[in-house]
Amino acid sequence: MDSLEKYIELATANNPSVQKKLTEYEVYLKKTVQAGVLPDPQLDAGLFFSPMELVDGRQYADLRLMQMFPWFGVLRNAENEMRLLSLAKHEEYIDSQLQLVYDVKRVWYELFRLRRETAISEKNMEILRQIEQLSLVRYKAAATGAEGETGGLTDLYRIRIEEGDLRNRIASLGNREKSTLALFNSYLDRPPASDVHTGEVLPRDTLVLIMPRFSEPGNNNIPVLRMISLETESYGARKKMAVGMGYPMLGLGLAYSVIGRSDMAASSMNGKDMIMPMVSLTLPVYRKKYAAMREEAELLSRAGSQNYRAVSGSLTAEWYAALQLYQDARQRMDVYDEQYTLASKTLEIMLKNFSVSSVSLTDVLRVVQQTLDYELMQLGAVTDLNTAGAWLMRLMAVRENQKNTKE
Repeated sequence: MDSLEKYIELATANNPSVQKKLTEYEVYLKKTVQAGVLPDPQLDAGLFFSPMELVDGRQYADLRLMQMFPWFGVLRNAENEMRLLSLAKHEEYIDSQLQLVYDVKRVWYELFRLRRETAISEKNMEILRQIEQLSLVRYKAAATGAEGETGGLTDLYRIRIEEGDLRNRIASLGNREKSTLALFNSYLDRPPASDVHTGEVLPRDTLVLIMPRFSEPGNNNIPVLRMISLETESYGARKKMAVGMGYPMLGLGLAYSVIGRSDMAASSMNGKDMIMPMVSLTLPVYRKKYAAMREEAELLSRAGSQNYRAVSGSLTAEWYAALQLYQDARQRMDVYDEQYTLASKTLEIMLKNFSVSSVSLTDVLRVVQQTLDYELMQLGAVTDLNTAGAWLMRLMAVRENQKNTKE
């Protein structure tokens, strides 16, 4: 029987969005390898269809091989930039996993809630049917007379109206369950109607053991903040690379001339091939381009720092909101537990009294509705508690293995 932990494992292994982030990380690893490599050497070849007469022979061909070398540090900084960006992509991949885990938990809890609401509503339908049978007995046993018959029929009609409302609620819950089930299976990359097991009971407090160890999100363990920090650091490497690109590139090479003998040449070098070392130098005279590249890197770095502060503040605000929901759910859970217990006992007593005609149907139906409401609110509080706990774990970047270790 599959558990929530098993579904999380399946989702992280199969979800296309998460796998896409992993593939993007692997792409940047390949870019890192490319960035630190010298440019390809250049080979030029020239062939004379009609040999050129020289002083020392006849030239048939000319070959030139040249290797360009960027300024010191350009390749190192280019590789460092890609390395930092690949690490940022890895943090983005981890963040997508955390978001997926939260989404799976949130929708699983919602699916659990819908199914339990359906079960509770069906249980209340049975209670209404029991009340209907008691009302029917009272109706048949009542003294004959128009007023008595009318009152008994009115009670039966009111009960059937309540049953109709409850049937409509159950049907609506069933429709919502189908759409929620399809959403949940989409996270696991499965067919929409695939069966999902949710069990009968949710944990009453998911973070009570580990909450004291956590405060608001720290900057050192949040993947999205680490991602922004690494991206900002990569812009520093890009700026250094732009500075280096503003200096000349040095080229080293060889020129080889194929020379044949000439009857007209009397020199001792007649017919000897020529080898000549070569040096080339680029002239980065268009300075505006390189200045703009440096300024671009500086602006990107500034934007990265601003984004870091904005995201950090947003995460802190979300953490306080999630903590408030978590604490509110715990408080509501305790209150509704007590109220549901009292309402259930009251309903049990009133059903016994109703069977002997000592209470009115109006009072019974009111208590039935109260019992239903408190049980649903009790269920909602437990579900909200678990959902808020999952949200806090998402914001604190706590993985399932970390949670289990701390527990």
